[in-house]
Amino acid sequence: MAKLAFLGLGVMGYPMAGHLQAAGHQVTVYNRTANKAQAWVEEHGGTMCTSPREAVEGAEFVMTCVGNDDDLRSVCIGPDGAFAGMSQGATLVDHTTVSAKVTRELYAAAKDQGFSFLDAPISGGQAGAENGALSIMCGGDEPVYTRAEPIMQVYAKICRRIGETGAGQLTKMSNQIAIAGLVQGLSEALHFAERAGLDGRSVIEVISQGAAGSWQMVNRYETMLDDHFDHGFAVDWMRKDLGICLSTADETGASLPVTALVDQFYKDVQKLGGGRWDTSSLLKRLRALD
Repeated sequence: MAKLAFLGLGVMGYPMAGHLQAAGHQVTVYNRTANKAQAWVEEHGGTMCTSPREAVEGAEFVMTCVGNDDDLRSVCIGPDGAFAGMSQGATLVDHTTVSAKVTRELYAAAKDQGFSFLDAPISGGQAGAENGALSIMCGGDEPVYTRAEPIMQVYAKICRRIGETGAGQLTKMSNQIAIAGLVQGLSEALHFAERAGLDGRSVIEVISQGAAGSWQMVNRYETMLDDHFDHGFAVDWMRKDLGICLSTADETGASLPVTALVDQFYKDVQKLGGGRWDTSSLLKRLRALD
């Protein structure tokens, strides 16, 4: 069993860190809001610290799962950051969805200081984190991935190294691009069925078994039909992710017209007051147009 640190106990990090502790690892946690870390320790055991630097001391692996590029930099860099306390030969595994730019920046900084950095964004939502069934897409040096994979498998359904540093984040961008189109298509299908006077549940029962079936359809259609969106992956975070996708597309020359359009639809949802609604709330936007 390994000595680990987990930095960031949001809706994803909290259960992920819990799985590591339950698997017998020695886990120290840090969260910007200290009472969340205290609650985790009371529930799972382990220890908590008041700074990333303190939390990572002596850890073989450090997991981060925070909000955005700036959050990741702040938890890693600076006198109280993780990099100031990490041991030679240790590995930081970042599960945050961020830009490939900050990933490469932190990879280089870590290498200069004698430890390793792996980008390992996750997909599967809160349920995937709670059930230990996340999809993890990784970028970084192959020997580093090989050492870290058994740790990540504790909360993974699938874990793969895609390529060099940044490849994990680029794969996560592909994931978010696909989700954006899927959710908009599902929202339009349900909206069309409603306007045509069909029973939405009957429609999904049939079409989910054919070529139109998807995870989004199976896991979100009921809450969508019930106009319930106070759960799941928030629109604000999706817009953050799609912004990274669109910015990277400009850099690479990729054309993302549907993604750009859906991003604007999510902006409309925010204007409806739905920044914290689940991404499936695109249907609510269509209903608001009626």
